[in-house]
Amino acid sequence: MKDVIIIGSGPAGLSAALYTCRAGLSTTIIGLGYGALERAEKIENYFGLPNPVSGKELLETGLMQAERLGAERVSDEVLDISWADGFTIITKNNAFKAKCVILTTGASRKKLRIKGLDTFEGKGVSYCAVCDAFFYRKKQVAVIGSGEYALHEINELLPVASSVTLFTDGKELEADIPSSVRVIGTPIAEVYGGNKLEGIELMDNGRVSVSGVFIAVGTAAATDLAKKLGVETNGNSILVDEKMSTNVPGMFAAGDCTGGVMQISVAVGEGAKAALSAIEFIRKGEKS
Repeated sequence: MKDVIIIGSGPAGLSAALYTCRAGLSTTIIGLGYGALERAEKIENYFGLPNPVSGKELLETGLMQAERLGAERVSDEVLDISWADGFTIITKNNAFKAKCVILTTGASRKKLRIKGLDTFEGKGVSYCAVCDAFFYRKKQVAVIGSGEYALHEINELLPVASSVTLFTDGKELEADIPSSVRVIGTPIAEVYGGNKLEGIELMDNGRVSVSGVFIAVGTAAATDLAKKLGVETNGNSILVDEKMSTNVPGMFAAGDCTGGVMQISVAVGEGAKAALSAIEFIRKGEKS
């Protein structure tokens, strides 16, 4: 079991790794790429740079620094997170255990704009198949997505639900979906219902009756992972206190995923604060 797993390899995650490694904690950073900053052509508003550098160059320098101090970098897609005597992080290719987790995957800049999703959240719309599949035993359910994250949710639902339909919402299919799952590529107009969700209406006016809709678009964002453990969120932001602690003991968050001013300097500072809180959490656990 690792002491700390950092999900996300942007400035907040790499900054956090510097502190946890220097404190002697075993640290693994899991992420695909470096996020939005990797595409920045020039960075010149960050302290200590005599000349502008690209976002990718800055992040690669930070990663080399973290690895020199002992951090392990795993390039993989995180699909799920759960807790049972420690945190378990499931990726596309592996599984990891940790005493605490720091979420630093950045902000989810793309919101699924489908009418009714917000209205039926908690009334048929879910973001966690592991958490909520039980409530849809022998019922017809849907998953919205097209990649490995959607496939993971489908596999959680298949043993429980009477049927699972995948809606790609017009996106190209990017995973090998089981033959028992119906795949619909037509874009979605809305999810509808009365006191609870009743189905999905498509742009061609077709309707499909389902009791539950599970959102698994793209890769799992920080808030998607947070919700799986009951972490409090506000829209696309994770709620943290002044020490970057969430309401779930042992889980911390930093950077753009917490909202606020989305700047490198802020992310680096929050990553440091989250790491110091994680160090304190682990050391208290060792003494008890």
